[in-house]
Amino acid sequence: MLNKLAFRNVKRSAKDYLVYFLTMSVITAMMFSFNTLIFSEDTQKLFETAMIMAVMLGLATFFVVLIVAWLIHYMVRFMLEKRSREFGIYLLIGMKKTEISRLYMRENGLLGLAAFVVGMGLGILFQQVLMAIFYSMIQLDFHIHLEWNVQCLLLTAACYGGCYLLALFRSRRRFRKMNIHDLMNSQKQNEEVKESHEQMKKWLLPLAVLFIVLFAVVLFTCKNWNTAMILGFIIGLVLTVYLFYTGLSAWIICYVRRKGKAIYQGDGLFLLRQFASKVKTMRFTMGTLTALFLLALLGSSIAFMFNDYQNKILANKWPFDVQVFHSRPDYDFAGERDVLERETTVEDIYSYNIYALADGGEQAGSEGDSSRAASGNTFMETSDNDRINQVNAYLYTHLREFGSDYLNEDGTPNRQKIDKNEEQIYCDFDTYIGLSDYNRLREMIGLEPIVLGETEYVIHIKERVYGQTGDFSEALYISGKDGERLTCGGYYTEGFSQDGHNGGDYVIVVPDAVVRTMHPYHSEMVAKLDGEAPEGLSVKLEVVESERLVEKMAADTGGEVGGERMEDLGLDYLDYLDAGNFCSGSDSIVVICYAVLVRDNLIPEVKYMLCSLMFPLFYIGLVFLCVAMTVLSVQQLSDSAKYRFRYRVLSQIGFGKGEISGIILKQLASYYLCPALFAAVISGTVAVFVGEKFNFYTGIHTAGWMYFLVAAALFLGIYAVYFAVTYIGFKRNLYFT
Repeated sequence: MLNKLAFRNVKRSAKDYLVYFLTMSVITAMMFSFNTLIFSEDTQKLFETAMIMAVMLGLATFFVVLIVAWLIHYMVRFMLEKRSREFGIYLLIGMKKTEISRLYMRENGLLGLAAFVVGMGLGILFQQVLMAIFYSMIQLDFHIHLEWNVQCLLLTAACYGGCYLLALFRSRRRFRKMNIHDLMNSQKQNEEVKESHEQMKKWLLPLAVLFIVLFAVVLFTCKNWNTAMILGFIIGLVLTVYLFYTGLSAWIICYVRRKGKAIYQGDGLFLLRQFASKVKTMRFTMGTLTALFLLALLGSSIAFMFNDYQNKILANKWPFDVQVFHSRPDYDFAGERDVLERETTVEDIYSYNIYALADGGEQAGSEGDSSRAASGNTFMETSDNDRINQVNAYLYTHLREFGSDYLNEDGTPNRQKIDKNEEQIYCDFDTYIGLSDYNRLREMIGLEPIVLGETEYVIHIKERVYGQTGDFSEALYISGKDGERLTCGGYYTEGFSQDGHNGGDYVIVVPDAVVRTMHPYHSEMVAKLDGEAPEGLSVKLEVVESERLVEKMAADTGGEVGGERMEDLGLDYLDYLDAGNFCSGSDSIVVICYAVLVRDNLIPEVKYMLCSLMFPLFYIGLVFLCVAMTVLSVQQLSDSAKYRFRYRVLSQIGFGKGEISGIILKQLASYYLCPALFAAVISGTVAVFVGEKFNFYTGIHTAGWMYFLVAAALFLGIYAVYFAVTYIGFKRNLYFT
């Protein structure tokens, strides 16, 4: 009998809570499809950094499980309260509490199992869509095939089942405490709205608004944030999100009491009272939903930032098909040339030197000389030692990302720290390149050559950096071959591989006659390939240098050293070679500084790493959004029976079907929009701030508000679906309309 009753109740629940059922099915599908990325053998074979995706998605799954557990617990408790009178009748006719408990748990178990089965079916479809998007983003071909991994299935089932069991067992405790009187009067108690101290509570609304304004002002104006300020604003935002609704309901109640003009305009009084009572009874839930909306919007905005970065910056960042750095200025790249000719079809290959005023090339390959920036160097014919790194000093002291790190208290450059150069954002010395080498490189990447006078120089600099500095040639003294001061012929900002190869952020282009008076600093080789580079080419090029390092280490230690790659040796170029002539540039957020750059190998790898961040953010955002929308929809659809009487009264006093439909639309819109708009204000403020900072540090020109706008558009699409389902279901329940 219990089984038959449970099955009947499940059918009824699935109909009454269809939105909840579908949401759980969709969440199951998303869990399964995203877990596929963790266990997929194909993706694990693609990149050595595959563990990053697994870790990030595992972390995302943790937060998803928490919020899904909250949703299930909320819905189980909500359905229990809605059916309290039914359970009271069961007790009256002689059923035991344990029997009712088992019945209810069996019903929810069957409902959850049905949602899981439907979700797994959807998950197969979601899996193919997600994998297609993933492969497209990392520029690889995807062929549709089913990824059916037992570990993936078990993880999905464990997360889903664990959430359900936890919620059901917590509800079981409630059955032990219930009695007939409480169950029969439960719904009446929930309908009671106690109004007390509303005049005091209404001030929470302007205080919440004032705090949001203060937060926005401080966010955009404060330059020096500390831990206490960050923690204080986080606590303040949390309190504001929850107290806002207490103040809002109190303000509406007070407005109605003092008979504001809006209550005399059409359906104003009806809507205000409805909205105030709902917000007052659900203020904690509304605060939680606002937090979910806020996190979903903010996470999606950040994901779109990284997506914009990978689409606009990466190809420009590494314009050469292949580029290899070596710290020795006299290195001939013979081994690397052999690898390229054996593994690829080479259209053009060229090696050259980057130069410096100081003789840092030889010392860069020696051991233990950490003081070469201060003494023991050969300089050009000048008594001003500062000229060996004057551009570095200018950038260290003028770029906003460095702040006052390289300044003394009186605002003058801290020459000791600049010369020490511990961070190696720039090389120890300013970097130069000869005009003929520069034009040859421009030709290889499809740029027009430049013309340079005998007494001129130009600076090739990252567009992002030049946007901050502008023309700073007046602060420089670039000497010609006879010591005379050269004049600046302009700046070039095309992508030029300036993360340690052709300088860090910049390289100074001087006539060949001038560069011949300088000292070779390090050597570079670039190659243009016919077609795409084969997979693993960068690894094979690294092995060439690794073998040389092995020989050198064996000679130094007098023994044998095992391992073919630098990773096997537990070191890299910066561990064994003195790195004074290699740097990383001032890029932040996404920093890639490899000695060997193979564009067709590197771009997919970097995109994979960025996807490891973007996919979890979208995953969390979509789940949070669906959970919040589900709570809003179920609340309204479940209350439609209670509203039926109120709308029937409106019909009886002369409101037509069109007018009642309009009132329903306004009621649902106010209920839906309130937490969404409040979340949009806070998340939009933070997203614009983060977007502008992201653009500043990456050099993207997209307006900061655009990222939030795109995320909000995605939000509105899902919002519209849930709202339409709720509106149609609400009207259907009010059958008389």
